[in-house]
Amino acid sequence: MNETMVCVVGNVATPPVYRQPASGASARFRLAVTSRYWDREKSAWTDGHTNFFTVWANRQLAANTMASLNVGEPVIVQGRLKVRTETRDGTSRTWADIDAVAIGHDLARGTAAFRRTGRPETGAVGSPPQPEPTWETPAPEDAESPQQREPAAVT
Repeated sequence: MNETMVCVVGNVATPPVYRQPASGASARFRLAVTSRYWDREKSAWTDGHTNFFTVWANRQLAANTMASLNVGEPVIVQGRLKVRTETRDGTSRTWADIDAVAIGHDLARGTAAFRRTGRPETGAVGSPPQPEPTWETPAPEDAESPQQREPAAVT
């Protein structure tokens, strides 16, 4: 299947709206994306045209969207672009929707604190939880040279 995948950077323009129909949770919000360009005459950055997208999130992404996003926050949205056209009273209107696969805060414009949500059970009975890996590197004074280290055991 051919799909148009997009990655869009913008600001949350409307509060997310959450629904829980029988088919599963969904949330939607409007995303404002404004182009910026350098105006040589003014010697300053200038805002260009603003495009608005309706972003749709489903299942767990919908719940996390509701818990995480507020109006005005900078976000990055990746998903499938859907363009709809409708004619009402002789007037044609076009909407651009994004069926989101991933949504996150734009860390180029601020910070965020990640909190993992609980996952539903996968059905694996008796399997112990996997420990988190240690991502820390030794301090320079404690670091051994590569020749002094023992090879790591592969499990």
